[in-house]
Amino acid sequence: QVQLVESGGGLVQAGGSLRLSCAASGRTFSSYVMGWFRQAPGKEREFVATISRGGGSTYYADSVKGRFTISRDIAKKMVYLQMNSLKPEDTAVYYCAVDQSPLGRVTMQEDSYDYWGQGTQVTVSS
Repeated sequence: QVQLVESGGGLVQAGGSLRLSCAASGRTFSSYVMGWFRQAPGKEREFVATISRGGGSTYYADSVKGRFTISRDIAKKMVYLQMNSLKPEDTAVYYCAVDQSPLGRVTMQEDSYDYWGQGTQVTVSS
């Protein structure tokens, strides 16, 4: 069982920045692929970013590439999403997720992720 708790969301003006954090439980945090997803009102949940077990490999949705950075601190069992140059279309609930697959491949496939946090709201005003 893995528990995930996101924090760091809030209201920000377009062009601003936020850093989301995700605290994970579990003894084997370093063996998990981690991901961030988001869901805007009236839309399906979509992939944002993912990071490999050791943090050496990352992958981003085209819509956030160059603006968002995913990172992890294995010792602290934390995953972060640094979001810069925010746009109104980034407004959504952001979710942290864990992929426990032994293959350890970074993936943007939502159904590959086993555990999800409750989400944190990000609102970007124009």
